Amino acid sequence: MILWFTIAQVVVAVAAGLFCLVAGLAGRRPSDGTVGSLALVELLLIAQVVVSIVAPFVGNPPTGSALEFWVYLVSAALLPAAGVAWALLERSRWSTVIMGVVALSIAVMVWRMQVIWTAPIG
Repeated sequence: MILWFTIAQVVVAVAAGLFCLVAGLAGRRPSDGTVGSLALVELLLIAQVVVSIVAPFVGNPPTGSALEFWVYLVSAALLPAAGVAWALLERSRWSTVIMGVVALSIAVMVWRMQVIWTAPIG
């Protein structure tokens, strides 16, 4: 279940990243769609926080470094908010490109979090 949720998060983050990158490279300024795509990534990260807190209580204890996992999670949760804030303040096509890079970075972080939290060590 957690693996499928993580795969869905990665797919959404990659799609949002590509959407923002294409829009930025095409010269588009941040639109409701590009900002909304990063907002969706942020909502999934909030769900990840809830799943991560509940998981140990339902028999899925963490198998990797909890510190590394939570550092990734906090970083990933702050990046979309910072990207959207900058896009709204700057309103340039480059801020749209930055939102795309942020979303793709989050996809990598989310996958790494899944490996840290649920993959067996050894």
